[in-house]
Amino acid sequence: MTNDEIAKLTEDIVICEACHLKNSRTQVVPGLYGPKNGLCIIGEAPGYYEDKQGIPFVGRSGKLLDNMLSGIGLEREKDMSILNVIKCRPTTADNNNRTPTNSELKFCGERWLFKQLKLLSPKLIVTIGSIALRFFIPSAAVTKYVGKSYDTDFGIKLYVTYHPAYILRNYNLMDLYNEHFEGIKSLYLNLLNQNEITSDNKRSTKGQGEQKSLTDFL
Repeated sequence: MTNDEIAKLTEDIVICEACHLKNSRTQVVPGLYGPKNGLCIIGEAPGYYEDKQGIPFVGRSGKLLDNMLSGIGLEREKDMSILNVIKCRPTTADNNNRTPTNSELKFCGERWLFKQLKLLSPKLIVTIGSIALRFFIPSAAVTKYVGKSYDTDFGIKLYVTYHPAYILRNYNLMDLYNEHFEGIKSLYLNLLNQNEITSDNKRSTKGQGEQKSLTDFL
């Protein structure tokens, strides 16, 4: 991943007019990029404040997310990427936020998110909320998958947690939310350690069967 590659992809996302969501946005929210082979947090779509500022996860939900990340020693951009499946704000007829449809998730996610993930090649994806999870596992219910990690078909580990907006409405779950983020930290550190071991042993495994990568899905 080079800065030029990221800049070109971001430019393409920002000028995208491929679907009807171009009519409801103030601006496109491509996301925030952290280091390659790192952690990637993925939400569903920009809301009102994200649409105004062009940055994912702002407002009260964004503040809570930042606090949770700070609690495990991580910061935006410095330590991770933060993206949404959909890059433009979905709205109702009276300009309120609405839940993206399955077809919107599929169209924008396959068009742009997979390309971002191909460049970033993260060790761990954390889906924030049920809608982001639904993009990766369409039949999944967040209540059954939350607080656990899963293997994906394209070789990236997936961890599922609640959306911070849900926690703000259900503050009794805050202790559990803290446990989730401690789990994210532990899993991420384990994956980084595994990567170091894999790199040391790369020559000994050359020529063996390999797991699918994102390239196979683009």
